[in-house]
Amino acid sequence: QVQLVESGGGLVQAGDSLRLSCAASGRTLSSNTMAWFRQAPGKERVFVALISWTGSSPYYTDSVKGRFTISRDNAKNTLYLQMNSLKPEDTAVYYCAAERRAYWTSSAYYKPDEYEYWGQGTQVTVSS
Repeated sequence: QVQLVESGGGLVQAGDSLRLSCAASGRTLSSNTMAWFRQAPGKERVFVALISWTGSSPYYTDSVKGRFTISRDNAKNTLYLQMNSLKPEDTAVYYCAAERRAYWTSSAYYKPDEYEYWGQGTQVTVSS
């Protein structure tokens, strides 16, 4: 059984940086596409960033391009999200997710339903 555990969230000021981590256990996810989503209060869970099993060609939602960087360390079975120049609108619970199928990235990668495995989330709050 796969478990994903996020960490690294917190309360920061606008312009600050945070690094989120997502540690996987139960099985290696080195062959699986992984992603970050976020959910603000009263809003739907939305796509933030994706990285394939090779670590190449990451995808980002437009609002975080140039500020966020997704990466992975397959040896540690861990996913990361480096968030720089944080803005109040980045405030949300951040979730990591993993695709169930190996060596596969769905064309609907931005949809939460495409992912089988989820973490419990970590809160990021950015004050102005």
